[in-house]
Amino acid sequence: MVDVSRKPATAREAVARGHISLSPAAIEAIRAGRVAKGDPLQAARIAGIMGAKRTADLVPLCHPLPLTHVDVELTATPGGYDIEARARTTAPTGVEMEALTAVSVAALTVYDMLKAVDKTMVIGEIRLMEKRGGRSGEWRRE
Repeated sequence: MVDVSRKPATAREAVARGHISLSPAAIEAIRAGRVAKGDPLQAARIAGIMGAKRTADLVPLCHPLPLTHVDVELTATPGGYDIEARARTTAPTGVEMEALTAVSVAALTVYDMLKAVDKTMVIGEIRLMEKRGGRSGEWRRE
């Protein structure tokens, strides 16, 4: 791990996004509340938050962080759902990995809950959108 012990703890925030493409049948199953395992959108929100909290357990050499906020939102699109996660902490290192993990785990949860309905799902475009705090300051994807 990188030694961050000499870095000051500062307020940090990161936003990540991704997308899951679904078949029309899978989209209809979600909207009609006919998914056998329950509501995939609610499950994905909770799973994304839980995933962010466990990032250091999943990603080698990632620092465990005291998260102060994690939010996961799924927004319907014509071909699936956009997923956005926002993570915050006050720590000596950033929360980019936590936001990216939240999006990834949320997408995987939707996939798991709909795999019996849709074999064509595609998870993609997982990327950091913006970050704030620390020595490098603010960054935003154009």
